[in-house]
Amino acid sequence: MTKYKKNGKKLGVLGGMGPAAAAEFLRQLAARCPAATDQEHPVVYMIGDCEIPDRSTAIFGKGESPAPLLQARLQQLCAMGADILAVPCNTAHYFIDDFRDDLPRPLVHIIEETVLAAQRLNPDGAWMLSTHGTRASGLYQKYADKHGYTLYLPNDEQAEKAQQAILHVKAGELALAGAVTKELVEELWCARDLPVMTACTELPLGYAASGLPLEREVSSIGALVDACIGLLYDEVK
Repeated sequence: MTKYKKNGKKLGVLGGMGPAAAAEFLRQLAARCPAATDQEHPVVYMIGDCEIPDRSTAIFGKGESPAPLLQARLQQLCAMGADILAVPCNTAHYFIDDFRDDLPRPLVHIIEETVLAAQRLNPDGAWMLSTHGTRASGLYQKYADKHGYTLYLPNDEQAEKAQQAILHVKAGELALAGAVTKELVEELWCARDLPVMTACTELPLGYAASGLPLEREVSSIGALVDACIGLLYDEVK
């Protein structure tokens, strides 16, 4: 059995986009870490800033840009002592990509990690469910192209259902989110039987409430958690 030991690196998490998604990220991080005691878990610094302007609205040019606050908060996490940065919000990475190289610490890129996780699960492609903003930004398409991976996008009506599921999660209406997600995913599977990438960090919560098989989902939260754990722990030989 492979053993792992934390390497002392500290994780900085910028949450609040939305709050339930960040809480789920931290829950999965605690559940998946190879730790048997409190002390074997990594040190995590978190800023939960729910006042960061809406990312999708800004992408469509209809609201304030979140970029200055995103950059300031990530710099703040670095000043607190974070060695690795993580942002459990896919759409935020549209803005983060513009200043990522200027950050003093490396950032684990949720979109690239989700694409790689989908590729490992099914090399032949996956459905992508996301916010309207992430879809319009082309970010997932960019990273899929980088790794030679095929994404399948829902039509406009189906994309609106995904957006509704996201809004239900943000409002704490998980049963409604699960019902919408189930209807949408079963419709997609009738068209093409492929895994589903929940490429918005609210959507894994909707998927979890849907009763759909978990092995058919590629969770963006789960992909980010696994990538962070890979950087926070070293294999003991």
